[in-house]
Amino acid sequence: MSRVLIRGALVRFPHLSIDRVADVLFEPGRVLGLDPGPAQARGAEIIDGRGRWLIPGLVDLATRLREPGATHKGDIRSEATAALLNGITHVVLPPDTRPVVDSTAVVELILRRAREGRGATVHVIGALTCGLGEDSLAELGALRAAGCIAVGNIGRAIGNSNLLRRALQYAASLDLPVHLQALDPWIGAGGVAHEGRVAALQGLAGIPETTETLALTRDLMLVEETGVRAHFARLSCARSVAILADAKARGLKVTADVAMPNVYLNEHDVLPFRSAAHLMPPLRTVADRDALQAGLSSGVIDALCSDHQPHDADAKLKPFPSAEPGASGVDSFLGLGLKLVGERLLSVESWLERCALAPRRILGLPAPQLEPGAVPDFALLDAAADRTLDASTMVSRGKNTPFYGWRLPGRVDLATVADRLWVRES
Repeated sequence: MSRVLIRGALVRFPHLSIDRVADVLFEPGRVLGLDPGPAQARGAEIIDGRGRWLIPGLVDLATRLREPGATHKGDIRSEATAALLNGITHVVLPPDTRPVVDSTAVVELILRRAREGRGATVHVIGALTCGLGEDSLAELGALRAAGCIAVGNIGRAIGNSNLLRRALQYAASLDLPVHLQALDPWIGAGGVAHEGRVAALQGLAGIPETTETLALTRDLMLVEETGVRAHFARLSCARSVAILADAKARGLKVTADVAMPNVYLNEHDVLPFRSAAHLMPPLRTVADRDALQAGLSSGVIDALCSDHQPHDADAKLKPFPSAEPGASGVDSFLGLGLKLVGERLLSVESWLERCALAPRRILGLPAPQLEPGAVPDFALLDAAADRTLDASTMVSRGKNTPFYGWRLPGRVDLATVADRLWVRES
């Protein structure tokens, strides 16, 4: 396609104070204008936007692409493409690949493979420590120069407080954002489900909430001391929301996200030994889920993510304790977000804030614009359409999801970011 005119869509860009029906003219790589005149639009391919929403592209702060290290589960091309087809224009790859993202060679491999594809833009988080271990710091300056958008410990605990303190000081000196997953390496070690009555009834080793809250308290103190820009990933319990709210009330400039499964599900969803609901962090109590929803609604929790972790079928066919944790999330991210709107847990504006705008601010990315010359970064969706989430409707190579069989709203008809454009065939 050369030029494209989206005609008559409801343009919902709250950061631009736009919420009205309009036409949008663009070409791959460049916006040409909002409500163009007939002469400017002449010759453009027309996409009927009537009854549809044009929204900023969604941003997923946690998308395992399974490359390098586990390409039998997925790869950069398959998962970034699946993201774009679901309205996600930016994905963030955590550092716990194999090998770990602790060298410029790994960063360059990932970004080169991402440029070869036609999917969502891929951003990389580098490792805070070598191998995400407890021995030495990674070369954070080199990782940033190679293209890492941030550094962090996502997927691994750092028990050595002095090493973490030095890492945060190093990142602060570079003004490099840090993404932290609050995990204590000893409390709950070997656990597979939330420590409580449900796990006990099934004979499953438990993971208490203090695995997260103890580490979160320590990490916040180190963040306050070092002045580093910090984001806390995948909160899972009510006490964490309270601890974070207190830190923000004291003026600490930190942000946090929660994964979509933890917003909807709770410990009872692992019954009976349901490996699709074997997640890390684990699904916790109903009260924890409700507190996460409240934190998301109030803004204490800044963003939602999918925590996308595609698996091959065999990885989830093992008994619950042996099954690999994680769920495939990009195919359900849009629908579950719209479901939050339908259930009035979030307004449309708040949903876009949590899933599109706040994640961009956390990453230091500009918000999408619609003036002539801007880079296209939006999706056209039919919010009234719905579908059943199953293997036939999921684009990701990973079909592992605790939401299998759910009827979810929303269908993406067009998505574009920079010079990449996908349009649903009629």
